[in-house]
Parts: sequence; structure tokens; C-alpha cells
Amino acid sequence: MSEGGSGGRGGATSLLLSAPSGFCFPGCVLAQESQCHAALCSRCSFAAAAVTAPSPSSGPYTDTQATAIKEERKEMTNGTSVTEFILLGFPELHGLNGAFFTTFLFMYLLSLVGHSMIIIVVLKEPMLHTPMYFFLVSFSMAEICSTTAEVPKMLDNVLSGKNTICFACCMAQGFVVFSMGAVEFITLTIMSFDRYVAICKPLRYNTIMTNELCLQLFLLAWVGGFVIIISQSAVVWSYPYCKKNVIDHFFCDVGPVLKLACADTTLMELIGLLYGATIMWGSFGFSLISYTCIIATVTGISSAAGRSKAFFTCTSHLTVVIIFYLADMFMYLRPSTQGDTRANKVVSLVRTSFVPMLNPFIYTIRNKDFKAAAWKILRRNFLSSD
Repeated sequence: MSEGGSGGRGGATSLLLSAPSGFCFPGCVLAQESQCHAALCSRCSFAAAAVTAPSPSSGPYTDTQATAIKEERKEMTNGTSVTEFILLGFPELHGLNGAFFTTFLFMYLLSLVGHSMIIIVVLKEPMLHTPMYFFLVSFSMAEICSTTAEVPKMLDNVLSGKNTICFACCMAQGFVVFSMGAVEFITLTIMSFDRYVAICKPLRYNTIMTNELCLQLFLLAWVGGFVIIISQSAVVWSYPYCKKNVIDHFFCDVGPVLKLACADTTLMELIGLLYGATIMWGSFGFSLISYTCIIATVTGISSAAGRSKAFFTCTSHLTVVIIFYLADMFMYLRPSTQGDTRANKVVSLVRTSFVPMLNPFIYTIRNKDFKAAAWKILRRNFLSSD
């Protein structure tokens, strides 16, 4: 090797050694090792190939070299040099992209239509202006926001073959998905309380479930959901990311994202686990207490027809509660970077696409009041003659 080449490589090494501890060269974020700098990044532990940086020993800098070095050092001091992530998705389904796209587009559209129909019918029909339907509208709004944050991007990646997502978009997607999840859990708990009051304290229902209380509970779900998640999202956003930028998921789930952080995420994982346990187990515990009281009250009704009618008002909500808790507890009640990634992706896909499609049918298909209101609006707006 020539002396100049040797000097250039020595200069690059000295530049690396003189860099502040914990900084990473931008080249370390690239997936191809051949494009990285000739060093072992101390934070990334990422073996790089032989691309050297200019150094004082290799001669005077040109303006272009000086500018490049300044930009490189600026990026090092910023800590985060990843500008986009690659969502791996389901590479094993590569040959079935067309069928995958069609199936999950259909599920998404059906979910969107179903939840939108619930919102429109409840808002337009005064007969349904009750606490139960008010909270059902809140739940449907959260479902639409959550699925829209995940599914369209997943389908776009499948259709286009371009699996990238910008850094800010990734963080925003994770925030929306998890904040909407918190809203849904709180709303399900509120709906359990509503059913408890309706069945166990029917004579006091109207005095307890006032419009003012319903509005307060609605704000509790939405403001509480955002506040609970925003602090964790801010910490995840602030981490330096200088490892490979491939997320082994179809959306920016917190576990796969944290695996790419160039920092110790143990504390954040513990906090996330505690938050998840508090939200899920707290919500589940409150719902369990509500339904224990409901079952005790229903079994005490002497009439078989009365028992059937009372329990029928809860079956749809109870079904949704069971599905939600089973799926989310499987995915998130453990350290976020642990577990079977493939199983998590499958359960998450079911939770993101199939369950939101199913929920409108669960809540409405056997609900006579809702079906009557829907047909009334349909006849009034579309079938009525001039």
C-alpha cells in the first residue's frame, strides 16, 4: 500500500479515536457494510468496511473535504443519525403480496365503514343519545385512528415494495398507535362501569350517568391516553439510533424500535412494562369487578327471560373486552425487546386488522335498537321518494 493511503487510514483512525465517547459516524447507520467507515464504532459495535476519512496527515483539506468533515462532526454531536427506518414486514409472504394486500385492504375498509357507520348513526339518531352509545362512539373513533395509523402504511409498503418510513413518521406512528390503545382500554373500562350501573343500579342509572359525568369520563379516556403515552414516546424519540435501521415488524412497535437504540434501554423497558401492566391490569381488574357484580345480579333475577335480557346487554362488550385483553397482554406484558417476534407480528396483525373489522358487527349485529335506527336513517336519506 502507498504511503499516502497508509497516512489516510492512520488519519481516519486518529479521527475516530479523538471523537467523543459514545458518538457514531453516520456511515454506521447504513445497512451495507461496504458503505461504512473503516473502524469499529464504539457505540454501535458495527464492523465497517474500508472507507477512510481525510486527516491532517494526508495533506491540506480542500473546501469540499473541510465541509464534509464539519457535517460529519455535526452529525456525531447530534447523537441521532438515522433519518429513516426499514419496516421488514412479512418477507416470508413475498410471493403472496397480491393476496395479502387485497385481504387486508378489504378488512381495513370494512372496519372503516363499520366504525364510521356507528358514529354517524348514533350522532344522527336521538334515540341512541345514551351513555352506552356515547362511549361506543368514543371507542370507534379510537379504533379508526389506531388502524389508520398502521394499516395504510403497511399496505403501501406491500404494494410499492418500498418499506422505508422516515424517523419522525415512525415516532409519530408509534405515539398514535399506543395512545389510541390506551384510550381504548380506558374506554372499555368506562363501558364496563356503565353496564354495571345499568344492571346493578337501574333505578339510579339516570342520576349517576349524567351528561356531565359522561363528558368527564370521555375526556379522562382521551386526555389520559395521550398523557400516559407522550412521556414514554418522548424518551424513545430522544434515544440515539446508530445501529442497523431495519425494524422487524410491519409498524413502528416499541420493542423492535428500542432494539436499534445505541443506549441502555433497560430502564425504559421496565417503565414501559409497568405502564402497560398498570393500564391493562388496572383496566382488566376494574372490568372484572364490574362483571362479577353484574353476573351476581343477573343470577339473582328470578325470571329466565329477565336474566337473558339483562345478560344480553353485556355480551357484546364482554366479547370485545376478552379479545382485547388476550391479544394485548400477550404482546406487551413482558419486556418490550423480548419474545417471539414472528408471533408478535401475527398477533399484532390480527389485533390491527381482524379485530377492528369484527368489532362493529359484535356491537351492532344483534342490537335491535341500533339496527332500527340505521334502517330509519337509510330510508330517510336514501330510500325516501321525492
